[in-house]
Formats: sequence, C-alpha cells, structure tokens
Amino acid sequence: MHTFTLAQAKAQLSRLIDMVEAGEDVTITKRGRAVVRLVPSSPPRQQLPSLAEFRAGLPEQAQPAGEFIRQLRESDRY
Repeated sequence: MHTFTLAQAKAQLSRLIDMVEAGEDVTITKRGRAVVRLVPSSPPRQQLPSLAEFRAGLPEQAQPAGEFIRQLRESDRY
C-alpha cells in the first residue's frame, strides 16, 4: 500500500490511477490522517436481459384475465 499527501495526490493523480489499475491500494492523507483510500473497482455487474426478451420467454396466459380473477375470488385461496 502506498501513501501520498493530498498535495502529492493532486499533482500525480494520473500516476495514482495507473497504480490502482495495476492492483495496488493507495491511501491519501490530509494533515497526517488517512482520508481516502483508492482501490480497484469491482468488475461490472452482469447485464440483465431486456424486458422485451424477458416477456417473450413467458408462457402465454391460457384464459382471459377477467376469468382468471373471477376464479380466484370464487376459490378459497383468495
């Protein structure tokens, strides 16, 4: 882990980013106290499928929605 003062970090920001990209942790201090820690970011999340693709994969409803709701109301489940 490398430590830099705020003034050094401002002057060498590109270098610090290169160090972090290489996998190193960097700490920035202000008046002798650690205030910022630069670490490599986590990999991006997996992209979710589009809503249209999701809907296309759903099975088609066998009966009209009104009939389905009516059956639910009449059954003991509702």
